[in-house]
Amino acid sequence: MWIKEKTNQLKQKYNTSCPYQLANHLKIHVMQHDLHHEINGYYKYDRRNQYIVINSKLEKHTQKVVCAHELGHALFHKNVNTPFMSQSTFLSVSKIEREANCFAAELLIPDESFSEYETIQTIASLHKVPIELVELKCEKLI
Repeated sequence: MWIKEKTNQLKQKYNTSCPYQLANHLKIHVMQHDLHHEINGYYKYDRRNQYIVINSKLEKHTQKVVCAHELGHALFHKNVNTPFMSQSTFLSVSKIEREANCFAAELLIPDESFSEYETIQTIASLHKVPIELVELKCEKLI
């Protein structure tokens, strides 16, 4: 629940759920780079500077999900450089990957979606997020 509380505090403080805007407010540099097709993005901490690097070849809605995930790392694992976010990251059992996914789910999927729409697929499609993020958020609501 602490991730949900932290996410709600950020959304309220900065009046946005956009990961790019939040990163900007928090002085976390977000940049796009032409990365290998298996790498969606990564987070890097270097000399008190924080960076989120996103694969420029990804579709815009996927880049937003990657930004939200890496922002989770920047907030909760500040001094840990994450090697990369790949397609398999959503299946990861690693604690830090799961926390970053929970943050992305809380940031990008409003709670109200679960009372307004009937299926997980509909919610994923509406918010343009992977179904795994919707399932993860659904687990937390139960």
